[in-house]
Amino acid sequence: MTDVRRSLMAVTGATALIAATLAAPITAGAGATSVAGGDTEYLVLLETGADRNQAIAAVKAAGGEVVKENAHLGTLTVRAAASGFVSRVSASSAVEGAARSRPIGTVPQQKPRTVETENGGTGKAAAAGKKTVGMDPLDAQLWGLKMVRSDLARTVQPGKKSVKVGVLDSGIDARNPDIAPNFDWKLSRNFAPDIPEIDGACEFRGCVDPVGWDDSGHGTHVAGTIGAAANGVGVSGVAPNVTLVEIRGGQDSGFLFLGPVTDALTYAGDVGLDVVNMSFYVDPWLYNCTANPADSPEAQAEQRTIIRAMNRALNYAHNRGVTLVGSLGNNHEDLGKPRTDLSSPDFPLNTAYPRPIDNATCVDLPVEGPHVIGVSALGPSTTKADYSNYGLEQIEVSAPGGWFRDYFGTPMFRTNENLILSTYPLNTLQAGGLVDAAGNITPAGVTAGAQKQCPAGVTDFTKCGYYFVLQGTSMASPHATGVAALIVSQFGKKSHGDFGMDPDKVGRILMNTAQPRACPTPPLQTYINEGRPEEFNALCEGTRNFNGFYGHGIVDAYAAVTRH
Repeated sequence: MTDVRRSLMAVTGATALIAATLAAPITAGAGATSVAGGDTEYLVLLETGADRNQAIAAVKAAGGEVVKENAHLGTLTVRAAASGFVSRVSASSAVEGAARSRPIGTVPQQKPRTVETENGGTGKAAAAGKKTVGMDPLDAQLWGLKMVRSDLARTVQPGKKSVKVGVLDSGIDARNPDIAPNFDWKLSRNFAPDIPEIDGACEFRGCVDPVGWDDSGHGTHVAGTIGAAANGVGVSGVAPNVTLVEIRGGQDSGFLFLGPVTDALTYAGDVGLDVVNMSFYVDPWLYNCTANPADSPEAQAEQRTIIRAMNRALNYAHNRGVTLVGSLGNNHEDLGKPRTDLSSPDFPLNTAYPRPIDNATCVDLPVEGPHVIGVSALGPSTTKADYSNYGLEQIEVSAPGGWFRDYFGTPMFRTNENLILSTYPLNTLQAGGLVDAAGNITPAGVTAGAQKQCPAGVTDFTKCGYYFVLQGTSMASPHATGVAALIVSQFGKKSHGDFGMDPDKVGRILMNTAQPRACPTPPLQTYINEGRPEEFNALCEGTRNFNGFYGHGIVDAYAAVTRH
């Protein structure tokens, strides 16, 4: 998606259009009205240099109610009717476009995670391994740590507390004893309040989960891979001494909508986060296209707004020193040669329709946005996982993501050992019936891959660590994020009182020190034996030094902190 990516990289991420602070509410005197509004939330993007008051007046005239604004990106969050608002407000010369940010008033539903939980509770239970010196008790099961050589890197650089890594996801369970030592309560924020119609009944007053809480589990799993503490309990992360910051942009149900994501990226730039992990795509479109004939005019306008708003946010964060790392996605396709999109829009339920995708005018966001380091997923044999996206156009590096079907023809085929073990919330495991009310792992939990470890002398199970196995490019990206955090720890410097490193330099070191890996022979990787249809077959193109499966290579933590 080279053409549109290049053209949109020129969009600036800093627009001083609005005098209010990030996410500040709009008062009625500023143009909002209690009469306007509706059951859908939109993000309205102002034209560069536009008059703020004119834009607010246009929102009101279109039947919308402004509820907050992002001063740095030039966006307004608006409540309005479910249809017609986008075309009406976009007619204003002060407005560049509008897009649905978070649907409201629909039936509860969960975003499917069939790839990540492919074992379906039927995998073989993990065997206990021997503890390696300098590693935590369950680290012997973390083949990903060894593949990226984190076990060696930490003898040189385990990460610095001054290096702050943002997890833009569903939240982080800070109760876990592997997360708690590295969790930053002061900087962490939740930008995605629960929506009962999407996420179910609210667990906390005002439908705002406190920081340090995660009902999905996805964000906690990602955070553990990045920076679980090496403290003698459970698992350790790739960068076990760095600071973890929750910048929650995801719903309990697994959806990540435009408004919370752009607010979280803006915040990351404002507070000086060093690295941000993004293991998702912005819902509801798998691909956002500038003018797809399969889409309605309103849907086309929405997608153009999503592209522009995300590019502003990504540029804003990058220009303020944030290294951005993203997962390539689990749609088993070459991102430079995309198939027809059959999954969008993925919200509300049952609204998707076939959308032929033009590579020059469609992008998968955030990974195809500016400055994002794209990561593919590998199984423990270093084979590209069958589900992982790939391709010369967008890949930068590869990393362990887990592959349940790796090692076909051996006893390791379809075992939990092939997946990625990491931290997981107790409440989520209990909700899934994998842990009982007394904190014990159920038989279903054992076969699904749940594990439990308690610190010495702890008898209260709520203070124990719980762990679970998943697979996906969502699991590969945090391995690369952890290595990026080690690079900042090793080579970052203080400037104007803050510790950090130019994200372009971080990316260069990450790619230049990756372990080169040639395409398989023959280069057409088939997954027929693993039970996949021909659609999963993937052609690896490129050289040993750079190809569509591995990019510049498999991220290497030890080389990254010693060879530069």
